[in-house]
Amino acid sequence: MSETIKLVSPVDGSVYAERPALNDAAVAKVVSAARTAQADWANVPLDERVGYCLKAIDALKSMNDEIVPELAWQMGRPVRFGGEYGGVDERTRYMGGIAADALKDIERNDRPGFKRYLKRVPLGIVMVIAPWNYPFMTAINTIMPALMSGNVVILKHAAQTLLVGERLAKAFEMAGLPKNVFQNIVLTHQGTEKLLGSGVINHVNFTGSVAGGRAIEKALAGTFATLGLELGGKDPAYVREDADLEYAIGNLVDGAFYNAGQCCCGIERIYVHESKYDAFVDGFVDLTSQYKLGNPLDEATTLGPMAQARFAAWVREQTSEALRKGAKALIDTSKFDMDKEGTPYLAPQVLTNVDHQMSVMREESFGPVVGIMKVKDDAEALQFMNDSPYGLTASIWTEDADAAAEIGDKIETGLVFMNRCDYVDPGLVWTGVKDTGKGAAMSEIGFHNLTRPKAYHFRLEH
Repeated sequence: MSETIKLVSPVDGSVYAERPALNDAAVAKVVSAARTAQADWANVPLDERVGYCLKAIDALKSMNDEIVPELAWQMGRPVRFGGEYGGVDERTRYMGGIAADALKDIERNDRPGFKRYLKRVPLGIVMVIAPWNYPFMTAINTIMPALMSGNVVILKHAAQTLLVGERLAKAFEMAGLPKNVFQNIVLTHQGTEKLLGSGVINHVNFTGSVAGGRAIEKALAGTFATLGLELGGKDPAYVREDADLEYAIGNLVDGAFYNAGQCCCGIERIYVHESKYDAFVDGFVDLTSQYKLGNPLDEATTLGPMAQARFAAWVREQTSEALRKGAKALIDTSKFDMDKEGTPYLAPQVLTNVDHQMSVMREESFGPVVGIMKVKDDAEALQFMNDSPYGLTASIWTEDADAAAEIGDKIETGLVFMNRCDYVDPGLVWTGVKDTGKGAAMSEIGFHNLTRPKAYHFRLEH
């Protein structure tokens, strides 16, 4: 008997879906079919491969009215925000648009009598292990450029968003994608580790926890598969004394609490110049207090439940620890009726009097809480921003682009924003440092990480 993977909805605690995990024999068939399909797929012209991906995006759009409430049931995002189609479409079309340039041959013409060039060739089988927080967009980041590059893809999605893989498989089927070029599978953790250790996968992309990333590296040890990891984050923002305060407040509140704070590049800690600190905190608290916590299927809800009760329990514990150590909670959570201990429904919280001895300022929260600290200058802000084991994005709020660039050069992070946050630009590489992981997605570098260079050196005269 195979193990059953259950999806428990954060909306009401019911089992929303369940699927049997594949056994070893079924996994072997999937891999064999993928390997066979890849040989033919790599020979399909690039423009046709891109065309299949674009048709799949159109197919997803046709399902969006069903997908949006389905996402709310699976991971709690309010239906009023309309799902993820916009980001999926933007990223896929951008990557399709640059594919020819990113993958073209590089010729070396500096030696007469020789023909010398570099090609980018597919890796083979790419496995995507996708998370639940942005289940379409995080998966698409690798799936689409991998397919465009001539790889085949095996998707193993998080149990919390089991149905997303099925939606993607249906979209590719509607697009007419050749059979077995994209396959969605359901696996246990043990089954996943066994597949990774088998040596049959050529590249793995994983988005998730640091512990999960370490487990995947361990499972892959000795296989020589390439690996892309986007793991934890504790993304900071720095509000300088010349910042447009109203603009910064509006964007940073959204950056902290959108998707119940369950964003890879969400704002988790904020440092504000002492001259703007009081006004910033007042405005931030006022705007945060306007959120409506509730059932994500209700159009009036602006803050849904976290994906699981245990995630909310972690944020509650971080908040309690900070309060025990002297932090001040500025949001009256009693005004949020749905906020109840033991449930995934959690009110947003803003903490001051925080410091870096508190977990909430050091360890990833991945929930609707943010700490705000006063700083005296750029140097102190930079010190605090770098005092973290993570490094995905950082944002600087200022009217001085030169100052932002100078500070940005010194921040230990994968991406530096000025006057924006919590956004993935497909034209810029998406990457992290330190415990946030390694590898890269998006841009031409994303294509390079999903292919390998192959050199040709022909002597024409002898």
